[in-house]
Amino acid sequence: MSELSTKMIVFGILTRMPPKAVGRFKSVCKTWNSLLSRNAFVREHCSRSAIPSNQKVLIIELQTSSIHPINFETHAYEPGTSITIPFFHLSDDNRFNLVSILSHLNGLLCVCNRVTSDLFLWNPVTTSFKRLPHPYSNDFYKGTLDAVGMYTDTHDDLKVMYIRRRDATLAVNVYSRSDESWRNIPLTLHADYLTTRFCWSSGTLCGGKFISLLMRQLLEEFEMFDLPPIPNHGIVFISLVNAQDELVMFAASGHRAMKIDMWILTEEIRFGAGDLSGTQSLAVSRWLQEKGNAV
Repeated sequence: MSELSTKMIVFGILTRMPPKAVGRFKSVCKTWNSLLSRNAFVREHCSRSAIPSNQKVLIIELQTSSIHPINFETHAYEPGTSITIPFFHLSDDNRFNLVSILSHLNGLLCVCNRVTSDLFLWNPVTTSFKRLPHPYSNDFYKGTLDAVGMYTDTHDDLKVMYIRRRDATLAVNVYSRSDESWRNIPLTLHADYLTTRFCWSSGTLCGGKFISLLMRQLLEEFEMFDLPPIPNHGIVFISLVNAQDELVMFAASGHRAMKIDMWILTEEIRFGAGDLSGTQSLAVSRWLQEKGNAV
């Protein structure tokens, strides 16, 4: 049997292993550690896990944290398994969890301690984590002013994008997991986006593009795209989700009775294909609305 065929068989077997087993297999040898640490393996492993029977949800409540299987027939959570958050995350009286999930990519979470403002990369299945260094000496992440998202670049390097807003100024910093350092990306916006009236959403990776509420990341350059006609009266909550590589927006609006509308972003590519590989494109984006429900 050829060496190439052996590698393909090993790769195929390991991508079908449970996440905890994959974590243990990294210590078998340097070759396996290198293979299992590559983003190509992570993506393939996640895609094989993306069947309904393997879907789970992490729930972090005030005093508990647990992972629950999802029952797609009843649309409910099954009984869960408690997990331990492996880094400092409790209030001063050790009663309440102070962790917020900011972004996720291929099973890896970027979370924040709401008191210390520390950011962590955390795999809740294997329990491994890494505290990110601060790009500033003080006054780090603030949930009401900042936003965080994750993506991988053309070199398969995991990146964390941190959008920071202070004193009517905006700064965009990108953390590289391979370099273990931050660097600044220039960005100029209209003054309206610098005020506290404007809220950033957390980012999601969709179709090779890093998406924040009004932005998508192309080669670490920014371009604007319009939002759908969301009602601007009453209370409005907006959430972006990557569903089967389509950008989906949920908008809840109203007062006592909230109406939830779902929008799907589609693109008509006119010149080439635009993604993180570097090919420039001109695309016309439009939102398709799904039927809304009152809650």
